[in-house]
Amino acid sequence: MILIDYKSRKPIYEQIIDNIKSLIVSGVLQRDEQLPSVRQLAQELAINPNTIQKAYAELERQGVLYSLKGRGSFVGSSLQELRTVQQKELLGQLSDLSAELCSLQVPQQEVCAVVQQVYAEAKEGTAHD
Repeated sequence: MILIDYKSRKPIYEQIIDNIKSLIVSGVLQRDEQLPSVRQLAQELAINPNTIQKAYAELERQGVLYSLKGRGSFVGSSLQELRTVQQKELLGQLSDLSAELCSLQVPQQEVCAVVQQVYAEAKEGTAHD
């Protein structure tokens, strides 16, 4: 379910956040579905429960999860809501990258060509599936 790369420079709690979001976007986890308890997931992944708690708290802050006292944590965002949030975040990152590229005087056509290439490759990949 959740995979941790211990060699990654990305903190473990961020990997957990990303994994849970991916499980929601892929439809594995549905809205209002209960997640494993902090203790259970910590044992499963062999990591400190505080790390799980930190990830769950951040996901709750983002509105992805909600918790019920004495019952646990549940998926709070639907697939579409999470996709919308991720799209906004990624478009913001794209905007920041575009501003950096502009300040480096990279031609707009070159930037657009890279984006078009990615979309073309993605389209080809789905055509073969």
